[in-house]
Amino acid sequence: MILDMKVYLWQNERFPHFDWDTNALLTPLGEVHTLQGQLLGRMAALGFEGVAQQVETITSEIVGSSQIEGVTLNADSVRSSVARHLGLKTAGSERTDHYTEGVVNSLMEATQAYAAPLTAERMFGWHAAYFPTGYSDGYKITVANWRVGDEAMQVVSGPMGKEKVHFVAPFSDEVPEMMAQFIEWCNSDDKTDPILRAAIAHLWFVTVHPFDDGNGRMARTITEMMLARADGTSKRFYSLSAEIMRQRKAYYEALEQAQKGPIDITPWLLWFVEALRNALSYSLATTDKVLRKSAFWEQHCDTEINERQRKVINRLWDGFEGKLTTQKYAKINHCSQDTALRDIQSLMAKDILRKTDEGGRSTNYKLVEK
Repeated sequence: MILDMKVYLWQNERFPHFDWDTNALLTPLGEVHTLQGQLLGRMAALGFEGVAQQVETITSEIVGSSQIEGVTLNADSVRSSVARHLGLKTAGSERTDHYTEGVVNSLMEATQAYAAPLTAERMFGWHAAYFPTGYSDGYKITVANWRVGDEAMQVVSGPMGKEKVHFVAPFSDEVPEMMAQFIEWCNSDDKTDPILRAAIAHLWFVTVHPFDDGNGRMARTITEMMLARADGTSKRFYSLSAEIMRQRKAYYEALEQAQKGPIDITPWLLWFVEALRNALSYSLATTDKVLRKSAFWEQHCDTEINERQRKVINRLWDGFEGKLTTQKYAKINHCSQDTALRDIQSLMAKDILRKTDEGGRSTNYKLVEK
């Protein structure tokens, strides 16, 4: 392929010396840093629940990052592996296959050793975990090394014969030098805001597209490492990949526009910061619920509650679908509706449940929060 016109980001004479509008980023960055501090502060108060929250967050990150690329992982297997990495020996009994274990190892190594220098060897190790057989979709690929070949790599989507070219990456013989420059920058301290450094690293890596396959997952692994540096902790309490998965179409559009845009990458940085703000807000909401649940059980530590009642109360805290009725209570506990009604009336007398004001055929109940 001959590229006569300079239409892609990496073809700009100033690449990778990006420009951006600092003033446009001041407010959204300030919001992210505020949320970042709030989340880290609240997680410090969770104790064991905080570790459990990490398990769920890292599981969401790994499953979400793979799902973005169309790779489905068993969430229970991932959760079990993550729990073992974090020392929760009793958490999760799901057996983990070699591939899942390798994928989990990659992200855990990237974030647990976030302060360690990024090297080609570290990236090659992560890449090998994603492609342990040396094949992708039945095709032999170069694994644990930069891509090779005479043709520039096309990033495409769509069925054969109707492919859409999103952008063309640099020629393979340019990749080693480009990645050496990328690695040097990742290990430097240019005083750029660390959140922006994570966003820049993500775009820069995707632009070079240094591997035959798995570049998206690799980019997000590196981004997680950079975000751990930004947080100053290996503990992960929010998942950017889960948020990207919720906005997958917009994510690809933002990347494609950046590839065909000027050296000023302000639009991409704004998109990234907004996605990160959403991820932090989502995690804060979840953390608030965990804290309220913990406070609830502390308040009722001496209250007489039977196992049926405890099971339903925990369901209500953890995300009950629909409204609680005597019928649903009975179904959850495999008991009669008379027993369900007695249990509910007992919880109402103890100021744990109350009737809702909503109409309908059945009476609905909800938790009393103080």
